[in-house]
Amino acid sequence: MLTNNLIPLLNQGLIVSCQAPTDSPLHNPIVIGAMAKAAMNQGAVGIRIDTPDQITAVRLECPTAPIIGLWKQQIPGYEVYITPQFHHGVAIAIAGADIIAIDATLRQRPGGETVAELIARIHNELGKPVMADIDTIESAIAAVAAGADLVGTTLYGYTNQTKHLKPPGFDLLVQLVDKLEIPVICEGGISTPEMANKALKLGGYAVVVGTAITGIDLQVKAYREAIS
Repeated sequence: MLTNNLIPLLNQGLIVSCQAPTDSPLHNPIVIGAMAKAAMNQGAVGIRIDTPDQITAVRLECPTAPIIGLWKQQIPGYEVYITPQFHHGVAIAIAGADIIAIDATLRQRPGGETVAELIARIHNELGKPVMADIDTIESAIAAVAAGADLVGTTLYGYTNQTKHLKPPGFDLLVQLVDKLEIPVICEGGISTPEMANKALKLGGYAVVVGTAITGIDLQVKAYREAIS
């Protein structure tokens, strides 16, 4: 049975994406768990976590926190990498994710799976709501038609179709809020508290912030380049 009773807890709140590059010492379940707990202690309404191991660690540190789980996988021949196949969704659900985030762009998926099939199986077999990470209004509309429970602007600026655009996708956010009847989450490129506030004022159901809060590697690199 589908359980989406945690979604209202996200309304008008800050979701912190606790992730780190795979070559960073921060890419460690214990460290990610500590980041997540710190975020929740300071009032975050939820956390977005990559990989089963890190989701397991976060669930231990934050037993009641809403976790949006995903598993980034680079599969040769395919551009889709956020929870690309159902078995990835199974693994992160078992690890403790409450909501499963998937790439819901219109790009081809490995194994011949479709967004509609993936969402249906996550609903019916795992009983989990789905956050559809999209890049355009077209992919968002298709995701809603496929049964997505939440839509996020996560991939705006990160696909071939949108690579000429720079996050945050405030224009896209406004379009989504106007046209869709499900919650729209603003994610990507939010680098200041003022930008997060703007996203909510534009109609965002919630806002996800990652690098600006937890991205030590990228933040230090940016500061170093600016002062060198």
